Amino acid sequence: MIPEVINKCVVHKDGYAKTRIIIKIDDKMRLKITALLLCVLTVLGCETKQGTGTLVGTGGGAVLGAIIGKIAGNTAVGAAIGGVVGAGAGAIIGRHMDKVAEQAKAQVENAKVEQVTDKNGLSAVKVTFDSGILFATNKSDLNATSKNELAKFSNVLKQNTDCYVDIYGHTDSTGNDGINIPLSNSRAQSVATYLRQCGISDAQMKKVEGYGSSQPVADNSTASGRQLNRRVEIYLYASQAMVDSANAGKLN
Repeated sequence: MIPEVINKCVVHKDGYAKTRIIIKIDDKMRLKITALLLCVLTVLGCETKQGTGTLVGTGGGAVLGAIIGKIAGNTAVGAAIGGVVGAGAGAIIGRHMDKVAEQAKAQVENAKVEQVTDKNGLSAVKVTFDSGILFATNKSDLNATSKNELAKFSNVLKQNTDCYVDIYGHTDSTGNDGINIPLSNSRAQSVATYLRQCGISDAQMKKVEGYGSSQPVADNSTASGRQLNRRVEIYLYASQAMVDSANAGKLN
C-alpha cells in the first residue's frame, strides 16, 4: 500500500489557519516502520562488536531476525537453537554461509541465489527455482532439465551436511486454494523426493510444504509477476551442529 497523505486545514478561533498533514498507513507498513526503529535502537544499544552474519550477539538475535524475516516476506526458517549464539560465532557462520552461497551459484545456473537472515538472526541461503523450469503447467512431475539442475544442486547439500534444508512450493493467484495449495505442496514434495534419490538424507531436510498463492513476491495482476510467484524456494540454514561448531571456533 502507498501511504495516503491528507492535508487538513484547521482554522482557529483567533483567525489564523494551520495545515495538519495526516499520513494514513496500513498494518503492514506500520510493522515495517516499527521494526526499522527497533533495528536502529538495537544496533545503537548493543555494546558487543558485531560481525558479518549476526545481527546481535545474544538472545535478541532470534527476535530481531524473526522481525526482519517477516518484513522481507520470507518464510521464518531456522533451527531451534539451544543456548546463546555469540557475536563471534554468528560472524563465523556468516562467512561459512558466504561460501555455501558461492557454491550454489557455481553449481546451479537456472536459479536465483540470495543470502537472507533466519529466525535466529543468522545468515542463511535461499535458492529460488522458477516453477516453469521445473514443471509443466499445472503439473508436479519434474522434467529432465529440472532433474539435471537439482542433481547439481544436491552436490551443494552433500558438501554442507551441517546445513538444514527447508523446501517450499508457491503458486500465483490463478485458481483457488483448493487447487493451488495441493499443487504447491506436490511440487515441493517432488523436489524433496528427487533430492532424496540424489542421496540427501531425511535428517537434513526439515520442512517440505506448499503455501499456494499466500506468499507472493510480485504483482499477480501481470504475467511477469505471476511467473515470479510460481516458484520453489529452498533454504539452507544453520543446524545445531553448525552452531556448536561455530561456538567452539571449529567451523571453517
